[in-house]
Amino acid sequence: MARPLRIEYVGGFYHVTGRGNERRAVFRDNRDRGHFLELLAALVDRFGVRVHGYVLMDNHYNLLIELIEVHLSRAMQWLNLSYTAWFNCRHDRVGHLFQGRFKSVLFDAAEAGLELSRYVHLNPVRVRSLGLDKDRRHAARQGIGAASGKDEVEARLARLRDYHWSSYRACVGAAECPPWLEASTLIVRSKDGKARNQEHYRRYVESAVREGMEADSPWGRLREGVILGGGRFVEKLRERVKGDAQEQRAARRIGAQRWTWRQVVEAAEEVQGEAWDQWSNRYGNRMRDLVLYLGQSKCGLKLNELAELCGMNNYAAAAMAIRRYKARLASDKAEARRMNEVIELLNVKM
Repeated sequence: MARPLRIEYVGGFYHVTGRGNERRAVFRDNRDRGHFLELLAALVDRFGVRVHGYVLMDNHYNLLIELIEVHLSRAMQWLNLSYTAWFNCRHDRVGHLFQGRFKSVLFDAAEAGLELSRYVHLNPVRVRSLGLDKDRRHAARQGIGAASGKDEVEARLARLRDYHWSSYRACVGAAECPPWLEASTLIVRSKDGKARNQEHYRRYVESAVREGMEADSPWGRLREGVILGGGRFVEKLRERVKGDAQEQRAARRIGAQRWTWRQVVEAAEEVQGEAWDQWSNRYGNRMRDLVLYLGQSKCGLKLNELAELCGMNNYAAAAMAIRRYKARLASDKAEARRMNEVIELLNVKM
């Protein structure tokens, strides 16, 4: 099986996660959490990284890291192994603590940094006890399920504001910022001064809680499972992508020339036998969903861009159409043949 591609370079920003083996807790109490933060502070000087955000949950952690030296893999290996050794000794256990290798996503700080910072800081709220587990959030995006009440929203906000094991309080000025944390780079969007930017960021994050986290996840725009950013960002990465023998498939895909939206539409028009305007808004039209699917997977377009190009109300409608088409493509041989017809017209092998 191909290993996930890693792209490491000085100046790169990364969302890094480590999860407990078998979903078990990696932090049992505040002493565990405090020691992990001590190691995180040591990581900054030891490996040349900047920490722009973090959150520690019971069975996983999220970090936002910028590389000053090309040592991401070494740094995360040191962090996980050092913490595991200490944790095992303290809790009289043996064996792996974390689930496999750490996972990292390279992101465009200018385009996705603010949104990703919000996503990380909302982890303490995104839990079943507050009615924001994955199933309930999915139901809310589909327009089903009961709306959140005032008391429920206030409980979520209280959890967010009082949670001491994330960088959110430092980012909004509610707690002292430790010297190893860079709490302003990803949240600054104006020249109004530090306090003003902190207030803007607080409103931005808390608005997601008040709105039921409807637009919470940025992962619908993820490319090859490791890159979060627009077309220009990916273009800049192409020359950096090499990949070892186990990573070459993903490296080739990132390095390949992407199709344009217009090229995909023209190929679909030829297979459909009609112009785009005649069928793109036709109810239940599978060809439109095929175009949406290729627009995301092969053109590198974001969900909101696809929704606008297809005249949809919002990005959620585009996401739903793509999910529906993926399921059909996996089980419908006729649909797979039609997809191949479009691909052949674009002179690209699957």
